[in-house]
Amino acid sequence: MSEPKKGPEDFDEEDLIRSEFESIVSGLSLDESAPTTYLDDLDRIDHEGFIQPNPPRQTPRGFFALAKRAINRWLNRGYHEDDGAAL
Repeated sequence: MSEPKKGPEDFDEEDLIRSEFESIVSGLSLDESAPTTYLDDLDRIDHEGFIQPNPPRQTPRGFFALAKRAINRWLNRGYHEDDGAAL
């Protein structure tokens, strides 16, 4: 049993959504003849030779010296009203 034809005054939001979806889907191509896929690209990235950095170990004294310098730089950075930090 088919629904009767709707006039312009009977056109509702569901019909509008359905027609938009159909117009989008009609423009899609289901041709999968591409030479590579997204997964192939991810595999290729893993094999391109990325070497994870391995920083040298720090002594506790060196760690605290770096932390002290970072804190002093942050405290002496000047007044920045828009940075959201307040002491």
